[in-house]
Amino acid sequence: MVRGLKALRLVKTLSRFRRRGIGRRWGRRANPDGTMPLMEHLYELRYRLTVAFAALVVTTVLGFLWFTNSVWVLPSLGELLTAPYCALPTEIRFEPNDGQCQLMQTAPFEVFMLQLKVAFAAGLVLGSPIWLYQIWAFITPGLYARERKFAGLFVGFASVLFAVGAVLAYNVAPQGLRFMTSFGGDQFFTSLTGGEYISFVLLLLMIFGISFELPLLVVMLNFAGVLPFAKIKSWWRGITFSLFCFAALVTPGQDPVSMVVLAIALCLLFGAASQIAWLHDRRKAKKLAAAGLAGGDLDEPSRLDLTPSGPEQATDSKEIRRDYDDVT
Repeated sequence: MVRGLKALRLVKTLSRFRRRGIGRRWGRRANPDGTMPLMEHLYELRYRLTVAFAALVVTTVLGFLWFTNSVWVLPSLGELLTAPYCALPTEIRFEPNDGQCQLMQTAPFEVFMLQLKVAFAAGLVLGSPIWLYQIWAFITPGLYARERKFAGLFVGFASVLFAVGAVLAYNVAPQGLRFMTSFGGDQFFTSLTGGEYISFVLLLLMIFGISFELPLLVVMLNFAGVLPFAKIKSWWRGITFSLFCFAALVTPGQDPVSMVVLAIALCLLFGAASQIAWLHDRRKAKKLAAAGLAGGDLDEPSRLDLTPSGPEQATDSKEIRRDYDDVT
């Protein structure tokens, strides 16, 4: 009896939701422009987050399996991560099992937690098309067509720059490790623990990838009219010095190889960003000159004549306007 009442109450609740249109809350067919009440926006957000989280869980499981298994022509994820360490000379690297390159475990279940950390990082990368699309699908209906175009270009270039920075960091890591382990002569050998080494490699990849987004930020600020090319040109010495200081601070290993490579790459990217800003400002100036607004700015407010008019200026008209102040 009680179960029957609960089932009947559930059916009534679902039918009431359908009448209110809540059953279609995560669809854009009925409202392609994104106009909907606040509750339906929250339902839409919940649906998008659920799909993104489910995709992240699936890709993390795949990354966990990929850590110890190769996929077609790709080596295993563990081999990819340990490649910079295995590239060290054999005379300074500790090899406990007849020349096999291995990291050292110093705590129980340390390898499992490291494999889970690496799998989560790989899941973020593998599942990025899905969770980025969910974010895009949620915010796109509230943007204009021009804003969608610029946002799409920004996301695309940001993904490419992050991948380029991560690949550069992966190729620089062996040289950085070789420099850091070259001190001490023959009195020391290198036997890195798994936790310290994996954290170092992941942090290096992340720092290089995020740092490569800075020139893109300069371009977006220039397109928004906040940072013109004239200021970038006048600040180029300070920007170059700041980039070298930034590279010295954020590089995890503090080795000069990674610092110099990151600083030079950022300087080249900022040079490309400044050229894009110069082309954009030049095209903008041509548009203003064609419209007869040379030397002006589209965002500058128009000038108004605030000079008060006296009674002698109004005598030419048929009727003189009198305000209350004139009468009193």
